[in-house]
Amino acid sequence: MSSAAAQRDLLMPRPADAVGRGLALAIVAHVLLVVALAFGVNWRSRSDTGLEAELWAAVPVAAAPRAVEPTPAPQPRPPEPTPRAEPKPAPAPQVDAQIAIEKAKREEARREQERREEAERKKKAEAECEEAERRKKEEAQKKAEAAKAREAEAAAAAQREANLKRVQGLAGASGDANATGSALKSAGPSSSYAGRVSAKIKPNIVFPDSIDGNPLATVEVRVAPDGTITGRKLVRSSGVPAWDEAVLRAIDKTEILPRDEGRAPPPVMSIGFRPRD
Repeated sequence: MSSAAAQRDLLMPRPADAVGRGLALAIVAHVLLVVALAFGVNWRSRSDTGLEAELWAAVPVAAAPRAVEPTPAPQPRPPEPTPRAEPKPAPAPQVDAQIAIEKAKREEARREQERREEAERKKKAEAECEEAERRKKEEAQKKAEAAKAREAEAAAAAQREANLKRVQGLAGASGDANATGSALKSAGPSSSYAGRVSAKIKPNIVFPDSIDGNPLATVEVRVAPDGTITGRKLVRSSGVPAWDEAVLRAIDKTEILPRDEGRAPPPVMSIGFRPRD
């Protein structure tokens, strides 16, 4: 018979003739249990080992699974404190006093040298500026003197030329012994020419109206060398427009003026006309 079949036979109920044997086994088991309980009352430092008793019943009953206590989760171990590093004292500066003094002296000497060089550069620049300004003034003064010299020379040359022409023309001058002019001939009209011109134009004035007072109308007359009137313009009104128009019409009607003692008449003349003259 196989082991599986034997185990199945053990779990099967025993026949009636085996009741006494089973009872005996139960009594023995109970006695052992009482003994175990008696010994378990004593306190000991070590944990007692549990006892197992197998009870047999008339009817085979399957044993329940053993209770397994849950394994407690391991508690996290607190981190060990990190030892704090003690700050190390800073090393004391080791400065050589003599080296520091020499370095300070060299630095001061360098700065003093830079100051002297800067002062020399400024002095040189100022001297150059002063020299340039002086040269500029000298050049301006030379130019001004040269311009004055040229002007004086031109004036002297013009004076020499005028004197030369005057001297050359004195031989052919036409003035009398008491004349004070420097021209060869008199350019202005004679003292009687204005009266002759007025006498030439007045007969041509037609003005029948009567006028209060004796107003003056001044006319500028332009004349060609042969005496022909080339233009006229009223330069001062008499205040009577009718008289001004009558004078202008008379000049246009005259057309030609007489010559002045054998000379050509002046090119421009201003002649005044009054109605009662």
